[in-house]
Amino acid sequence: MKPTLPQSARAILAWTALALAAAATPASAQTDARPLHIVVPFAPGGAQDVIGRYLGVKLTARLGVPVIIDNKAGAGGVIAADAVAKAAPDGNTLLLATGGAITIAPHLNPKLPYDAKRDFVSVAMVADTPMTLGVRAQSPYISVADVLRDAKARPGQVSFGSTGNGTVSHLTGELFAQTAGVQLLHVPYRGAAPALVDLLGGQVALMVTSSASIDPMVEDNKARVLASFTTGRLANLRGAPTMNEAAGFKGLEVPVWVGLLAPARTPPAVVERLAAEIVAVCNLPETQERFKGLGAIPTCGGPKELDKVVADDYQRWGKVIRQGNIKAE
Repeated sequence: MKPTLPQSARAILAWTALALAAAATPASAQTDARPLHIVVPFAPGGAQDVIGRYLGVKLTARLGVPVIIDNKAGAGGVIAADAVAKAAPDGNTLLLATGGAITIAPHLNPKLPYDAKRDFVSVAMVADTPMTLGVRAQSPYISVADVLRDAKARPGQVSFGSTGNGTVSHLTGELFAQTAGVQLLHVPYRGAAPALVDLLGGQVALMVTSSASIDPMVEDNKARVLASFTTGRLANLRGAPTMNEAAGFKGLEVPVWVGLLAPARTPPAVVERLAAEIVAVCNLPETQERFKGLGAIPTCGGPKELDKVVADDYQRWGKVIRQGNIKAE
């Protein structure tokens, strides 16, 4: 009588069978129920970390293996990206990626320890954590038109806070200024929390930050959103218009994407299986509600969809950085 495999071992063998065939490696190379590691380039508690942990719980149930969340914050996501780039390409390590380390850092740092275009393969796209242009509740700016009128009258004196130099928050503000033909004063902070404190205190006139960050202040009537950098209005911002609606600017629909990347040379069959499972989780009604509660828009898609978003993002931020002569700190 043949011995019976434990349930967890049967589960891992089922989903790794494709990988073994594609990689043409001996069967003994991957027969244990090794955990799947999702590396998150942020400290615990933020929207992306919550998204990663939620996916981890759901994927544990679907794949039959433990999913471990590894928080590797620092250097704008470069530390986490480098760790995944150098990980074994066996489908057991994924990067919960955003633009910082993949589509922005390459334009600011020519000496990155990895090649953002060659060292990763797209797996799945899961969410958009969109940017907004916000002001404190007592601000004299009632509309984007008010901001632009003042900025044209006082070049370089209307300030906007961001979550740091070279972040998507900073670059979205620069894209807005470049598109509008105005000069704004950029004030970088170390994250959204201190920037919001100064916005509410009147130390900065504007802030470009995520919907998730400013939404609690809007709900408490401490801040207002003048416009969102999205294709459609966001349900959680009290009817704030899109930037196109507010100012007639096209090309300011900026997806602040969240997706999963694997090390290059991960077997295509493994990528395909992981993508299918992640997209299935993403499409669950409870996932949709969970993400919306975080101020994120579900954007469920596979490798091809993520490839396009990343390519467009890379071109967008390269142009903004060159035109603004933006340098890394």
